[in-house]
Amino acid sequence: MKASDRPVFRKPSTLEQLNASSRNTAMEPLGIVFTEIGPDYLRATMPVDARTHQPYGLLHGGASVLLAETLGSSAGMMAVGEGQGVVGIEINANHLRGVREGTVTGTARPLHLGGRTQVWEIRIEDEAARLVCISRLTVAVIAI
Repeated sequence: MKASDRPVFRKPSTLEQLNASSRNTAMEPLGIVFTEIGPDYLRATMPVDARTHQPYGLLHGGASVLLAETLGSSAGMMAVGEGQGVVGIEINANHLRGVREGTVTGTARPLHLGGRTQVWEIRIEDEAARLVCISRLTVAVIAI
């Protein structure tokens, strides 16, 4: 079996488990909710409101980055074997469109799943499916 044929997620998880793990973390006050686990992606939503605005009434770039890192790290944890975990080592984000209200949806997909590092692309879109932010997260695979 080729590496591209193996399932992305080696540690199955449920939406209920992922959302429960967000309690009492930075994700909870921002309203981040995991909504879908696909064969090669993880999806979550975040409201655009007073919790996630910057002073000018737009979605705060830091909130978008927090959503991106949440998705990439969570997907990364699901993609490693038993006894392994991941830690973020680099993230970047390009903010492409302002959003004032509603909900944004982030989707993380792997670009690279190596034995020592993983690279995830996270696309954040508005309710009209327009790209708001594109982010790339690199994580190190570690023993836990």
